[in-house]
Amino acid sequence: MGKAIIEEFSSLLLIAVVGLAVFGSSKANAEIKSCDLFEGSWIFDNSYPLYNSTACPFIRKEFDCIKFGRSNLEYLKYKWQPTGCALPRFDGKDLLTRFKGKKIMYVGDSLSLNNFESLLCLLNAAVPDAKFNQEIYKENVTVTFLDYGVQVVLFHSNLLVDIEVESMGRVLKLDSIENGQIWKEFDLLIFNTWLWYSTRGPQQPDVHQYSYCFSFFSTLNFIPLPLKGWDFIEVGGKISKDMDRVEAFRAGLNTWAKWVETDVDTNKTKVFFQGASPAHYHGSDWNEPNVNNCLNETSPVNGSTYPSGLPVAVEIVKQVLSNISKPVFLLDITKLSQLRKDGHPSKYNAFKGMDCTHWCLAGVPDTWNQIFYASLI
Repeated sequence: MGKAIIEEFSSLLLIAVVGLAVFGSSKANAEIKSCDLFEGSWIFDNSYPLYNSTACPFIRKEFDCIKFGRSNLEYLKYKWQPTGCALPRFDGKDLLTRFKGKKIMYVGDSLSLNNFESLLCLLNAAVPDAKFNQEIYKENVTVTFLDYGVQVVLFHSNLLVDIEVESMGRVLKLDSIENGQIWKEFDLLIFNTWLWYSTRGPQQPDVHQYSYCFSFFSTLNFIPLPLKGWDFIEVGGKISKDMDRVEAFRAGLNTWAKWVETDVDTNKTKVFFQGASPAHYHGSDWNEPNVNNCLNETSPVNGSTYPSGLPVAVEIVKQVLSNISKPVFLLDITKLSQLRKDGHPSKYNAFKGMDCTHWCLAGVPDTWNQIFYASLI
């Protein structure tokens, strides 16, 4: 009789514990969903970084700051703290389990590569003994975590829309997305573009900010490229030598939005758009007018406000996304990344070029992927 009572009590206790765990998890998830994950500040946390970069087999020499001599490592110790909730710690094993047999694709420029490699390092740290296979085909990279059947793919597309080689030269076609036939077959899509559209005005490239653009892709070499990858622009059936790049960005993004509306089955495919990633070449942006790059920056901007405000791309992205009826999640990482003037490779890369555009790994893109993960659970 006593044994039966004890067993019954144990069962009730187990049910209560499980119930509390489920309730706690549901409450945490509800809190996250009602919280603006993109408003907050960076706080020092000794439990960071989320992985050891020296143990990650995926980091390119462009982002491997510790390997190439960065000695101040405080940048690794900052955690993003949203104002109204706690950001869940990234759980790579859970993500792989949730998306077993699924395909994840990052589509965009070298900042998508930065983000892609961050996710690979986070997953590798979670399952360090898991078998994986890496394939490189032209400008695209596929990593398959074989124990889970999860593919993580990088598809190189600087502008999302097409560039075609014609008799007159390379034509940027702002009304065309041929690669969409490939993209729509994936289960998770994370898009990014802006860097290669960026200028101060027609035919006035912002050389100081964006001359450090490189080919991280097909040859995997570090090759300086011209600031624009086309000779002509075609939009609305008209061809011109160039146009206002902000308007070109708006036109290209609207074409992408139409593709999402007409071609993507969002019951099968979750669509994300990665917001504009900021560069830090002008100290006046963070109230240090005598600073010309990010080399000596060792800590974030204090607080939750960036003095120079947001780039024009942010408003355009939000306008375009607001006109899409299908669900698209904006990874609105611009402001939180603006605060991280300390997170760039600067000269600490294999080529010693001053890079205040991309990010060290481990580093800021890990937070982008933490928020990406939080949006999935």
